[in-house]
Amino acid sequence: MRDGPDLTKVLDWVERVAAFVSGEWGLTPVTGRVLAWLMACDPPEQTAAEIAGAVGASRASLTTSLRLLTSARVVGRVRKPGDRTVYYRIEDDAWSRIIEQKLAAFTAFDRLAAEGLRLGWADEAQTARIRSARSSIAALNRRLDDTSPTVCG
Repeated sequence: MRDGPDLTKVLDWVERVAAFVSGEWGLTPVTGRVLAWLMACDPPEQTAAEIAGAVGASRASLTTSLRLLTSARVVGRVRKPGDRTVYYRIEDDAWSRIIEQKLAAFTAFDRLAAEGLRLGWADEAQTARIRSARSSIAALNRRLDDTSPTVCG
């Protein structure tokens, strides 16, 4: 970090992001640290060694995290002309991609819930629990309706 916040404060923020993505998204803390570091680092392209040093990751856990983030196309691999080193950086559309993936998952689950309702349940309590899932997804759609077309339906 050149100009900007104190590195200690940045690393504290990196830890908070790691805790969030671990708790909310089920990612490992190391993956959360890598994600956060790549959001905040300067320069935005970092080698695996630079990332590992910054977030205190072992080579094995870093490799696993980078593989996950690159396969999800949240992080990209970059090469600089004349340099054989691989650098990593957050993709420009990473956050829209993450949101689209989460919304697509809700769409898929809504379809599964709709299938479940068509199974011919005799017990209204079971049907009510399945309807509750669909109602929650419909409520999400209503909230998103102001800014985007129907996403889950």
